[in-house]
Amino acid sequence: MPTTRRHFLSLAGGVTAAGTMPIVSLRPLQATPAMLTAAIRNVVGEAQLRTGRVKLDIPPLVENGNTVPMTVSVASPMTADDHVKSIHVFNEKNPQPNIGNFYLTPASGRAQVSTRIRLADTQKVVAIARLSDDTFWQIAADVVVTLAACTEEMN
Repeated sequence: MPTTRRHFLSLAGGVTAAGTMPIVSLRPLQATPAMLTAAIRNVVGEAQLRTGRVKLDIPPLVENGNTVPMTVSVASPMTADDHVKSIHVFNEKNPQPNIGNFYLTPASGRAQVSTRIRLADTQKVVAIARLSDDTFWQIAADVVVTLAACTEEMN
């Protein structure tokens, strides 16, 4: 059956109308403290989290949450017998609670990662290191954000 001009225009109008409908995201715009705890437990399982050995350098007050400098370092000799296997960084209120996972070997030389992150609001940032003896060490820092990031709505 040949397509008539009227049929073509009605199809094109339907596609255009569908293109203007907003896309609704079903995920929350912010993580919750429960999501933070679940994300951490997903990495460490039931292992005990110890405090110490990890240092988190992040500004306590940032004007713009779009680019927050952060460095995580761990006191470790980085030898075959004693090294950091991974560093995991989490946050309390961003849309995703897991900021990043960094995997290291003794060949890394030192247990340190630096990056810039986005923070949606004033919140807690947690860094966890997994050592070669399968112990987990953590540190947390509160960061006050005056201009939030990660809050754009999905349309």
